[in-house]
Amino acid sequence: MIYWIIAALAAFFVKGLCGFANTLVFTSILSFGVSNSSISPVELLLGYPTNFILAWKERKSIRWEICLPLALLVVVGTIPGVLFLKSANVSSIKVLFGAIIVLIGAEMLWSDANGSRFKQSKFLLILIGILSGILCGLYGVGALLGAYLGKVTNDSHSFKANICTVFVIENTLRIVLYTVWGLLTFDVLRQAVVLLPFMLIGLGSGMLSGKFLDEKIVRKLVIVMLIVSGAALVLTNL
Repeated sequence: MIYWIIAALAAFFVKGLCGFANTLVFTSILSFGVSNSSISPVELLLGYPTNFILAWKERKSIRWEICLPLALLVVVGTIPGVLFLKSANVSSIKVLFGAIIVLIGAEMLWSDANGSRFKQSKFLLILIGILSGILCGLYGVGALLGAYLGKVTNDSHSFKANICTVFVIENTLRIVLYTVWGLLTFDVLRQAVVLLPFMLIGLGSGMLSGKFLDEKIVRKLVIVMLIVSGAALVLTNL
């Protein structure tokens, strides 16, 4: 249980500070000893209220023309992602997950260094939306959404508002699907309840720290840690 507590504190500190990457941190810490089909439902129940909290806090910065179409596409991709989570080989999932972390982390570092931004194209929106839905259904990971929204929003307030609004919609569907397909059980609910205080402590600390810490420095440290963790997951599961 100590690893679950550490994961909850670390993941939701990052969530409160940056608005995303909580699932990557949570899953990266726990994936070395726990299957994704056990991690994702617990993280979903913990992350659901945090998205409401952050979306409400930044509600003045929500851009519906961006987040609603993206949310719809994510919903479309979530269904096959959840089905794959239920039936896929665990080692294969961890290798794929580790590779995804490394690639996303490298892209984020490159983008930060070059200051590049995506143009808002329909093709890119559809591609990232569906792939993000598959990843959300499979891992609960919204890093692709983060990479996209980080390039089409103007500041951290707009970023947090829109990504958390998309997550609220996607999380709602995923809770229904996880329940129907037997991934959300009483044991999962009980574990989420036990971890709830640690989630709130992490989230509150992250939101408070955001007023004093340089988000750019923290973001780079998180990305580097995720790349190292992702590479380790790949190597230990090949």
